[in-house]
Amino acid sequence: MIDRPFQQTPSAAESAHPGPAADESAPAAEENLAYIAEILAEREIAVLTGAGLSTESGIPDYRGATGSLRRHTPMTYQDFVASAAGRQRYWARSHLGWRTITGARPNVGHYAVAALQAAGHVSGVITQNVDGLHRAAGSPDAIELHGGLDRVVCVTCGTLSTREELDERLHAANPGFRDRIANAPVNPDGDVDLDDSLVAGFKIASCEACGTGILKPDVVFFGENVPKPRVQKCYELIDRSRGLLVLGSSLTVMSGLRFVRYAAKAYLPVAIINQGETRGDAQASVRADLPLGPALTGLAERVGVTVTAP
Repeated sequence: MIDRPFQQTPSAAESAHPGPAADESAPAAEENLAYIAEILAEREIAVLTGAGLSTESGIPDYRGATGSLRRHTPMTYQDFVASAAGRQRYWARSHLGWRTITGARPNVGHYAVAALQAAGHVSGVITQNVDGLHRAAGSPDAIELHGGLDRVVCVTCGTLSTREELDERLHAANPGFRDRIANAPVNPDGDVDLDDSLVAGFKIASCEACGTGILKPDVVFFGENVPKPRVQKCYELIDRSRGLLVLGSSLTVMSGLRFVRYAAKAYLPVAIINQGETRGDAQASVRADLPLGPALTGLAERVGVTVTAP
């Protein structure tokens, strides 16, 4: 995974935009939210979102209080490309989980980000999520750092196709499979936990373009690198922005944390709204521990933006 060198000076976050001290009490969180609104009011703030933004849409996160990493080990890129059995296991589990992902709808937080962007307060969106909910809410140019589950790519020939088309092919090849297994909990990467006995016999599909190619969801698996041009596009967004607002991410992995460090090094204000501590707290000018839906509608109201959620 690529990154830019970072050497944070001790006072970089404070120098960028000195704000109120971190405090976990409710009054302090609201005070910090008011300060974040002041940053947003300056306009052209880049937004980085994580799984915490989509939990109110019914999609679980990895690392929250009930995050699936506490009970689930996600598929790695190495396991997927090296093992036919691994691909069979992934597609069987993902075939079931896709019903939940495709049925999810943007929540008020997604609509608030889109409204703030339309009003000029947000310069652009970088999301670590693969659910496509920013696009659905009205942020069509959101940079999907880890890709999107609604697309499928052939590892062999590079052809892109839709997940809906593949879902129809898998359903036809495995009649009754979805009906035999119901109510299984869905993980953030769009699959469910299945016993190996239920996976045996599941038929996977090959690329229709080249005939034999391995089909993979167009997402960045654990252990896989984010494409360099996509990372560069994120840096360029931050370069033309006046600050960075992080929403619902623990920033545990470097793919998101690097942008916080990059912004702080450039003496840009970094604001974080997340329930729980994050790995980027040391670089933050201000943070608020609040539920994202109410926090974002509150932010929009403070800067005079109306949020309309169907």
